[in-house]
Amino acid sequence: MEHYLDNSATTRVCPEAAAAAMLAMTEIYGNPSSTHTKGREARQLLDKSRKQVADALGCTAQELVFTSCGSESDNWAILNGAELMRRKGMHIISSQVEHDAVRKSLDELERRGFEVTRLKPDEAGAIPVQAVMEALRPDTVLVTLMLVNNETGAVTDIGAIARAMKKAGSQALLHTDAVQAFMKLPFTVKSLGADLVSVSGHKIHAPKGIGALYIKNGVKLKPYLLGGGQENGRRAGTEAMPQIAAFGAACQAAREHLQENYERMAALRQLAIDELRRDIPELVVIGGGAPHILSISLPGWRSEVLMNYMEAQEIYVSKSSACKKGGRSHVLEAIGLAPKVIDGAIRIGLSRFTTQEDILALCAALKEARSKLAHA
Repeated sequence: MEHYLDNSATTRVCPEAAAAAMLAMTEIYGNPSSTHTKGREARQLLDKSRKQVADALGCTAQELVFTSCGSESDNWAILNGAELMRRKGMHIISSQVEHDAVRKSLDELERRGFEVTRLKPDEAGAIPVQAVMEALRPDTVLVTLMLVNNETGAVTDIGAIARAMKKAGSQALLHTDAVQAFMKLPFTVKSLGADLVSVSGHKIHAPKGIGALYIKNGVKLKPYLLGGGQENGRRAGTEAMPQIAAFGAACQAAREHLQENYERMAALRQLAIDELRRDIPELVVIGGGAPHILSISLPGWRSEVLMNYMEAQEIYVSKSSACKKGGRSHVLEAIGLAPKVIDGAIRIGLSRFTTQEDILALCAALKEARSKLAHA
């Protein structure tokens, strides 16, 4: 029996999203820019889907632009956000534990002459509010920090950072990569206080290839893709209607039991910790905060060996971000973990479909692997 526990990398598409995509592919298949009946039908579906995602974020439909993924949303917000503010300053604040979509965008801005301060995280992987305020300068024009760390599950208090920045009279735009937090933690763009928020579909049981960027009213962000006048002139390209419809449906399905799912995932995460700690005394729990990400380490064992052992039993986890190819995790290095802890680390990603049976199977396999590998 399969036990999929790599939901921080991607999720299986939920029935509601699959049905919505099929409808858009086979029945409401017109181009939303066409003026005939099939085009108008598609436009209505586009408007409906946009409202579903906007409602999940707590913003207006006009503030939401569909993108191809969270990485595109991050790139657009950071690169064009910085350029928008260039005349007011050239200083940017971020952290050492961001996703590569953010890190590499910042590298590009440095090549363009911007100065980037990368803050060190606390031991969980979150960025303290005080650290941001100490780094804030009159020429700071952009602050970009992820809401939930994709490897440790650490939660950065973006709302508190936004309030502190406002109190300080900062001119800087605030962007947050909320890909790992969206529809997992209860929040709205108002509670975050951010100007720009990136989200993605495939982390919440929609297909891959769809994301969105919240752009606060009044922020005149230049388009990232040029061409036609789609997305109110803000992003060119014929809209990916099957993915967009699925994204909307997935948001609506997730919203219906958001708090209940949060509590259930948190309980399952704690169950895993309790079960493993009971029989694996050397277990290290890394970070924490979000209910759906559990990062652990068995120092002295290689994560690849543990993963392969579990994969043979159809239990799927990861060693770090799925976007990270080779080398040690920059996130785990930044929070100061010993090399043997990093080398034995695995990431367990839960979803609203994760069951107690999945967790118990994981724990049994890890205990068995430790016993057998220890005597190998």
